[in-house]
Amino acid sequence: MPIEETALAILVPQAERLVGSFRDDYDPSAALGMPAHITLLYPFVAAAATDAAVHDRLRGCFAGAAPFDFVLTEARRFPDRALYLAVEPEAPFRCLTRAIWQLFPEAPPYGGRYPTIVPHLTIADRQQAARLADIDRRFAQAAHGMLPIRARASEVALLDARSGRWQVNTTFPLGQPM
Repeated sequence: MPIEETALAILVPQAERLVGSFRDDYDPSAALGMPAHITLLYPFVAAAATDAAVHDRLRGCFAGAAPFDFVLTEARRFPDRALYLAVEPEAPFRCLTRAIWQLFPEAPPYGGRYPTIVPHLTIADRQQAARLADIDRRFAQAAHGMLPIRARASEVALLDARSGRWQVNTTFPLGQPM
């Protein structure tokens, strides 16, 4: 059954080698095709509403944001919920999220469930505390000598799940005038 959800994210293929097997086992979104990423805004607008006008607004938003380098530094936890890789610097991700949200106030980050924007790359999600602690220990062993991971944000991906799996619908370059 198709899902009408969309998301805006920075894809991080450099992280797949380290996080891929953990995400496959412990992150339900990975099982639905979502690649390693840092979410900018989820949920975004319904997939059916991502028309040319929405694309133009996003293109304009991202044209004003220069590409930037970032580093995935260490594993951290959202208590009793998720294991993730921390991102440095966080500010460019927060700025992009706020800029999108300003253009689309009907789409607050994570549906408005969390008061703070914490840029991150999910390793394991929706896990109970004891299991999360075990995943964290195993991930620390797997990550030995593999962190930090350096990457560059040069485009934003609009992903949708209309087919029943997450797929990149469109990408928008950062810092390129319309």
